[in-house]
Formats: sequence, C-alpha cells, structure tokens
Amino acid sequence: MNATLSPALLLLILTSVGMSALAQMLLKLGVQGARAARTLPETMLAYASSPYLIAGFALYGLGAVLWLFVLARLPLSVAYPFVGLGFIFTMLIGAMAFHEHLTPARIAGTLLIALGCVLVAQSAGGS
Repeated sequence: MNATLSPALLLLILTSVGMSALAQMLLKLGVQGARAARTLPETMLAYASSPYLIAGFALYGLGAVLWLFVLARLPLSVAYPFVGLGFIFTMLIGAMAFHEHLTPARIAGTLLIALGCVLVAQSAGGS
C-alpha cells in the first residue's frame, strides 16, 4: 500500500479528526441538558430527544465515513497516530467552550502527542 501522505489526504485526516472533536463538544452539551432527569428511562428519553446528541452522533458518523476513505489509502500505522490530534482539538474545545482549566502537564502531554504525529507524518514520506 502506498504510504504517501498528500496534502489532500492530510486535509481529510484533519477534517475527520476535527469532526470527532466537535462531536465530543456536542455530546457534552447534550448530556449537560439531560442532567435533570432522575430515572434511567427519563435520562434515555432526554438523550434520545437532545438535538445536541443527535447532531454529535451524526457528526461522528460523517467523520467515520471520511476516516474510511483515509484508511483505504494509507497504512493503518501511518493513519492512526493522527487520531492523537483529536486529544489536542478536544482539549482546546474544552478550554474555549467549557472554560476547562489547562494545566502545564496537560499542555505538555498534548504537545508530545502533536510531536508524535509530526514524526509519523515525516516517516510516511520516506517509506
């Protein structure tokens, strides 16, 4: 299998991973709205009728379809490390949308993930 990481393929990867991170935000918004439910059936009904949860799952589905396109064109060992970017995107969304505190350790950890993604991308060009 050709392991060339073209700009178009990189854009598909980033779009897929970005969609997953945005889906996480929508799911978080959806479950926050269902907190008032007291019983499991009430909770399940609140989840099933939440526009945020429905949109979050739809976004995951679209991102998964894009991801299948990526997997058909790259070795798994090259493509999968980019999923680590989702940690970075999700952390940033958490900080911006939900005002979650970013500690130095959390930032350092995400930078290590990003460095790993860069190293994998560079190795794809040489194989």
